[in-house]
Amino acid sequence: MASPASAPRDSIRVVTTDTIPSRLFRQQRIRPAQPSYYEKTAGGWRATSWNEYAEQVKRAGKALIALGLEPDKSRGNEGAPTVCILGFNKPEWIIMDVACMAIGGAPAGIYTTCSATEVQYVVHHAASTVILVENEDQWKKIEQKKSELPHLKHVVLMRGAAKINDPMVLTWEEFLAKGDGVTDERFFQRIDALEPDGLATLIYTSGTTGPPKGVMLSHKNLAWTAAKAQEITDITASDVSLSYLPLSHIAEQMFSVHGPITTGMSIYFAESIEKVPDNLKEVRPTVFFGVPRIWEKFYSGIRGKMALADDRKKKLLDWAMSVGAQAAKYNARGASMPVHLAVQYKLARKLIFTKLKQAVGLDRGRIFVSGAAPIAREILEFFASLDILVNEVYGQSEDTGPTSFNRPGRTKFGSVGPAVPGVDVRIAKDDEVLVRGPNVFLGYYKEPAATADTLIDGWLHSGDLGAFDDEGYLMITGRKKEIIITAGGKNITPKNIEHALKQNSLIAEAVVIGDRRKYLTCLITLDPDQAKKLGGDAEVRAEIQKQIDRVNQDLARVEQIKKFALLDNTFTIETGELTPTLKLKRNVVQKKFAKEIDALYAGDEA
Repeated sequence: MASPASAPRDSIRVVTTDTIPSRLFRQQRIRPAQPSYYEKTAGGWRATSWNEYAEQVKRAGKALIALGLEPDKSRGNEGAPTVCILGFNKPEWIIMDVACMAIGGAPAGIYTTCSATEVQYVVHHAASTVILVENEDQWKKIEQKKSELPHLKHVVLMRGAAKINDPMVLTWEEFLAKGDGVTDERFFQRIDALEPDGLATLIYTSGTTGPPKGVMLSHKNLAWTAAKAQEITDITASDVSLSYLPLSHIAEQMFSVHGPITTGMSIYFAESIEKVPDNLKEVRPTVFFGVPRIWEKFYSGIRGKMALADDRKKKLLDWAMSVGAQAAKYNARGASMPVHLAVQYKLARKLIFTKLKQAVGLDRGRIFVSGAAPIAREILEFFASLDILVNEVYGQSEDTGPTSFNRPGRTKFGSVGPAVPGVDVRIAKDDEVLVRGPNVFLGYYKEPAATADTLIDGWLHSGDLGAFDDEGYLMITGRKKEIIITAGGKNITPKNIEHALKQNSLIAEAVVIGDRRKYLTCLITLDPDQAKKLGGDAEVRAEIQKQIDRVNQDLARVEQIKKFALLDNTFTIETGELTPTLKLKRNVVQKKFAKEIDALYAGDEA
């Protein structure tokens, strides 16, 4: 992947359109030799310059053109060629992503944890002719479903993957070589032809019912949101971040692709999820984004070490955290603190906070963000007392990530912050959060009915319930749409799983649990007549476990049921679990059986 670290400025093409691809070539022009990203090699962290990054994207874009990816403008957004990407965060991921956008296509990321069936659905629904996969394990998902992928012509491997003996498979180097006969001018003509309202990317996310939907985001959506994020966070080219969360999620794309290309910030690619703690200490990012589960792991780890402190250290910690909690009230609002508190705060930072943050790799951090799922207020307050002010962002793929943001200087714990400047947010009569602005999506790919239900008169109907306080901070009070958001930020539709479980006549009702939890569990009621046929409790539980195992085989790991609880009674209208039309009242079930639910997670949520 090597290319010259810098190039004469007058030899670099000036692109006039304002899109994410054009901004990449602007970075090539203004800071060609500065690092754009780093990856871990045997010799340590290797930097790739902005010039190299831009040249890599250009070469990949030319290869896609050579493979026949051509926009069909007569078909509108559905005429954009698509490329699917299936793999962990690596340079090839973002190179292919930006290259596809640059030539007028729409990349579509797929979670690495997806099953072969789920991968097949996305690739086929997007009608992708090309897919980039990380390794042999991901290739096997494609191989298993090849007969059900009539559009797919080419599978490209990321660097380092084992050679695959199949005529449709190309190594990364073979793929790039395909574009050697395409001129640079032809590539830049594609960038120049990009339109602000044209389709730029597809974010596949689960809807309330049925299979995943492809959220269509435009070039304007991405460019406007990335620029707005820079404006409200003041991220600069001197900042660095660690890329480790799934790049198929719009939030991680903002932090690893669109944001850095807009600001000039450098990113480091984590070696793996398991290596994140080590990589954090090596990288010491100035900007760090984590889903609630990541912050919860930090919380558990830090509290565990605190518990081992002797009495003298414990008293010092208690004092420092008390000072930190008081100081956080001023820091959260961007206000000056009293002199006596400022003196204590400075001392606490010297004695405790700096050392603690160094131990986990957050000592250089100046912007900490939590998003993709709700986070407990007590977690935020704990970190604030340790001089780590975590800003919660709220939004969805349908508005390119952010609706509201507890940004630096305007943070209130218990809220999801004020609306992003330039975005209109209002509360409907039924308390649903409605959003309108340059970040609101084009609609769902090939789903006009779903688009019409969600995008009404220019307003995005979020499916979430909320209210504003008297200072303009948004509070999320519930969710209309029945989607579970795990602690890891994965959106899961429980109805699909529940329906599959109930294919066994023994199971009368199945209620999947997992909102804000790290894994899914299930409450189950039995059909009394079927249960009598099996005899004792052991036989019943064994049969249910068999059914769960069968269903889990077709689910991604994060969607699989880990534990279940048998309830003594069936659900009825009279006892309150069902509506008059026999629909499940999830909130009633969760409140009524809270003890049973907590027992399923006892000892496992730390």
